[in-house]
Amino acid sequence: MIPKVIKNESQYRKAVNRTIEIFHAPANSAEASELEVWLVLISDYEHKHEILPEIDAIEYIKLIMEESSMKSKDMIPLIGTKGHVSSVLSGRRELTLNMAKKIKEYFNLPAEIFFR
Repeated sequence: MIPKVIKNESQYRKAVNRTIEIFHAPANSAEASELEVWLVLISDYEHKHEILPEIDAIEYIKLIMEESSMKSKDMIPLIGTKGHVSSVLSGRRELTLNMAKKIKEYFNLPAEIFFR
């Protein structure tokens, strides 16, 4: 498959699949060069078409906590009591505007994730 500008979803999927196929190409090989081109083309397409996974704010917060090696108790200053943290992270309780604001500022997150 010859790398060329990605113009639609079908071409995008094919490009991603090809990228996965050659992802571990040896350095300085023809496939490694091809991989670099595909990554630029995919990035360009994603930027233009805003291909972002839809993720729930709570799931996003959990992911950030995991990446930061945070425990539920570390969220108490942002959410409230241990019980509130548990309820929010399990989805039994909604995030309040105040909680969302604190979490947004603490993790430097875009506000948009709280409005999905």
